[in-house]
Amino acid sequence: MRNFVFGILVMAFALLSCKSDDESLQRIDQIMNIYMVNSAGQDLLNSKKPGSFSGYSVNDSLGDRDISPVNIPLRMRADSTFYMEYIAGAKRKRLDSVSPDNPGTGNSYYSVMTLGLRRTVNNVADTITDRLRIEYRKTPTLFQVSKVYYNDVLQFSKEADQPNSINTFTITK
Repeated sequence: MRNFVFGILVMAFALLSCKSDDESLQRIDQIMNIYMVNSAGQDLLNSKKPGSFSGYSVNDSLGDRDISPVNIPLRMRADSTFYMEYIAGAKRKRLDSVSPDNPGTGNSYYSVMTLGLRRTVNNVADTITDRLRIEYRKTPTLFQVSKVYYNDVLQFSKEADQPNSINTFTITK
């Protein structure tokens, strides 16, 4: 009889532990689509257009080594507009233990990357070096991009209560 009661208790605990709780999942929102245009609106990532960049490289400035490449693939929309799709890859460092924008909500992190943008001007190869800084907001229920700076100029910001989405912004060079 004792084994029977013990068996029922074990099964009851097993069934209770299988209960799923959707509220306990953390939402992750960190995908970014980065567009680059000139002041006339020309797509600078389309290497077939004159004056555009012929290539680019991305290095993690906070990486373990001086050269820590980050893979940011070039994608194309249906209308032939190119963009860089950043999902993850750069090292994140803790910014503070309590976010100054949202006190008591969690931790803030940041990543810093260097972009080497290559193009040819008057048959001379030229490389422009720019800086991309991404700040993240982390709470027990959310991890998301909160701000993006390009050459120390704010390009994108997102409030904590905004829904998950692909974070899209355009840099004008």
